[in-house]
Parts: sequence; C-alpha cells; structure tokens
Amino acid sequence: MPLHDWTDERAWDSVHPIWMTYLIEWVQPRLPEGFKAFLGGVPALTVASANGKPDVSVRRWGSEQPPGGAAATGTAVLEPDAELNAVFRLDPQRAVHIDYHGQLIAAIEIVSPRNKDRDDAKETYTNRYLGYLRFGVHLMLVDVMPRPRKFSFADAISAGVGLELPPLPSPFAAVYRVAGAIPVGDDMGSRIGVWRRPLQVGEPLPTLPLPLSLHQSVTIDLEQTYQRAAERAYLT
Repeated sequence: MPLHDWTDERAWDSVHPIWMTYLIEWVQPRLPEGFKAFLGGVPALTVASANGKPDVSVRRWGSEQPPGGAAATGTAVLEPDAELNAVFRLDPQRAVHIDYHGQLIAAIEIVSPRNKDRDDAKETYTNRYLGYLRFGVHLMLVDVMPRPRKFSFADAISAGVGLELPPLPSPFAAVYRVAGAIPVGDDMGSRIGVWRRPLQVGEPLPTLPLPLSLHQSVTIDLEQTYQRAAERAYLT
C-alpha cells in the first residue's frame, strides 16, 4: 500500500500501535538464535533493571542509628542518609527493541506527531534517538509525518553526532549502524553506517536492513508491515 498523506493525522493513533505489532511479528522469526523482539521503553537504556520494566523500591532509615552498628570511624564504611533505587518514568512512546541475552542491540522507532509538535518535544526525542547511538544501539527511525516542514529528526541526528550529510526532510526512513570505538582527533567516537531514504506520498515504503552487529542484520519490509497495519485500521 503506497504511503498515505499524513498531513491529516487523525487515523495515526490507530495505525501506529498496529504497525509496531506487525513489525515485531515480521522481525521475530527472522532473528538469529538468542535474539528476541519486544515493545520496550527508553528507560531500559539507562536504568539497571530488566529492559522496559524498571523496578520501584525505596528504603529510608529513621532517626535511629542506621544498620551497620558502631559509630563511624576513620576506617569505617559510612552509611548514606538514604538509599533509593532511582526510577525514570516510562515514556508512553514505545519502540521495537531487539534484545540479545538481556542486552539491547537494536531499536525501531516510528515517529508520532507528538514527538515533534513543540520545541521541547523535538529536543526530548532527538536526545532519545541520539541516546541509542551513544549507547552503541543500532537504530531504524521511520518518520512518515511531513509536518513541521522545517524540521527533520534525520538532520537533528546528523548534527548531534557530527555527520556531514545532505538534508533529509520528512517523511523519511533512516538506519544507523554503530560500530566500535575509534579515535576522532583527541576524542573517542564510533563509526556510524547510515542508510537514508526519502519517502514519497503515493509510493511504496522501502525495504531496509536493521543491523544486529557490524556484519549481521535482519531485513525489514516497511511496505508490507505498513500495508497490513493500514488495512487493519481500515485506512484505504
């Protein structure tokens, strides 16, 4: 099914979650042994708990002497005033995450209008997408929303990691493969492989690789998964 004109966003909330589901159905049987696909949240990148499922617990000591017994001395291990597990609120925007034995390897993000309808949203989600790359996670980013006309997450990512690439306005699909650390001047960086495709209303969506490593990937048929989602949402 050719790409719809998403300047009219009213059906998006129906199509988006279905498309994510079909992407998982497409990816999972094509993954090598040991990999799994699931809907995850961004705190999995930064919180030391199971992917997408942070645990919440807080322990506080009262005014009595904290556990540990004797008063602190010059060689004692000092107890903190409070000991807490810090938890970040899960972003309601979910993504397809590819996991290998508990480690996040790759992600598929489908942009929604709310991701870029305000300046703070643009900044938040640009940082979210850059966060994958900084953590060494491969990323497929698909944005079928043409508005706002003068903003592109692809261009924001290029600027954020210093990639000198031509502008890529929305709608687009892009893939970022993150390789090992390399020296960049006096700093350390990563070598990033990039696939970028402009999308056109009325044209089929492309097939693109989702990297799992430098030499391994799984092919994602965006057209087929989008078509199934649109048909399921009764979008003609």
